[in-house]
Amino acid sequence: MLQEGQRMPDFALPDTHGKTVTSKDLAGKKIVLYFYPKDETSGCTIEACNFRDDYPEFTRRGARVIGVSMDDERSHQDFARKFGLPFELLCDTEGTLCKLFGAYNEGVSAAGRPYKGVSRMTFVIDGQGVVRKVFANANQNLLKHSQEVLEALEQIDLPPAHAAEDHSLPKKPPPQPWQ
Repeated sequence: MLQEGQRMPDFALPDTHGKTVTSKDLAGKKIVLYFYPKDETSGCTIEACNFRDDYPEFTRRGARVIGVSMDDERSHQDFARKFGLPFELLCDTEGTLCKLFGAYNEGVSAAGRPYKGVSRMTFVIDGQGVVRKVFANANQNLLKHSQEVLEALEQIDLPPAHAAEDHSLPKKPPPQPWQ
């Protein structure tokens, strides 16, 4: 799984309308990249609609919200239209980006059936393409997840704690008029 402090990998995937979105297109922008299992399932719909409802706040903070699943264009188009999603959905039908970020899983379900799919994860990426926050298990509280991501964006916008401190040598005071 991609960790905080690592760079976003290079990629190129089609969006809902067939336009290719690349990592280079995203350079210089804050990104909320969220991976979800499947269009129009209950948890994925809750998550998408919460990002939709908070979308004005994301844009106010200069962040681009992008959802990623292994669904195809047609599925994404129906999902976005049905729920009025204002942000991009990327079609990762082969799981390439999901694998690069560590959001792809294979295994055996509790019922003993083979399973291949996407884990619900969110990555907050700064304007330099560095992962600043990872929500590895976004299933914890879907109703508040979008707000948690906004809080993480707020932390990116704050200057580092040490930036306010000046550790240089003391400066000579300016000459006083009576000297």
